[in-house]
Amino acid sequence: MKTKYFICLLLLLWTFIQPVSAQTETDSLSVHHIPITSYKFQPKSLILPASLIAVGAVGTAIDGMNDFHLIHRKDSVNRIHIDDYMEWGMLGWVFICDLMGKEKHSWVDQLCLVGLGEIINAGLTRGTKYLVNERRPDGGKYSFPSGHTANAFLGAHIAYKEFKDSNPWLAYSGYALGLFVAGSRIYNNRHWVADVIAGAGYGILAAELSYLIYFPIRNAIAEKINLRRDRKLLVSPVLNEQGGGLYFSYTF
Repeated sequence: MKTKYFICLLLLLWTFIQPVSAQTETDSLSVHHIPITSYKFQPKSLILPASLIAVGAVGTAIDGMNDFHLIHRKDSVNRIHIDDYMEWGMLGWVFICDLMGKEKHSWVDQLCLVGLGEIINAGLTRGTKYLVNERRPDGGKYSFPSGHTANAFLGAHIAYKEFKDSNPWLAYSGYALGLFVAGSRIYNNRHWVADVIAGAGYGILAAELSYLIYFPIRNAIAEKINLRRDRKLLVSPVLNEQGGGLYFSYTF
């Protein structure tokens, strides 16, 4: 008999303790929820990259317009190689800007955006290079568009989208570096003006498409993970004529 009352006392204490522990668990779960990031695509954001690509394509397609008559071609130049480093270094420009300003999204999101953008950019530029097969100013193959310039403007445009609302100086800084890469490609006799104009368009387009594709997928995954974390285990005492026990319930 004493054992029965002892069990009932323990179950009664559990009744008071369990709601507190459940609340604590709920709070813990809510803290670790993955935030849903809203992103509204603006179709007008494609006007700039489409225009740059179109101008570059026209300059390549029309005979005598390759150079746009802006720069006198040289038979040989003392090449600079900083563009080879900046091509890839610009993909990390947004993370450097993170150290100096308030970014819009987390570094994890930025890393995914840069990675996805580079995949898109590589597919677009390389596919176009092999399709057009334009001769370079120095006689090499696959001139149109400029892959170096595309990578530079990919990194520059991601930095622009991350900082345009908080720090305009950081937002536009990447474009200045991208223009330097484009200019060096022309100086090195590796690309026509049309190539770098189109390359800038491809880089900006890849950045826009990475945002358009990434956030719906990210949010869908986050919602599923949050739903799993919201599943709760309910434990309640049960008292009857034969004694007591515990009731377990798991919400799927």
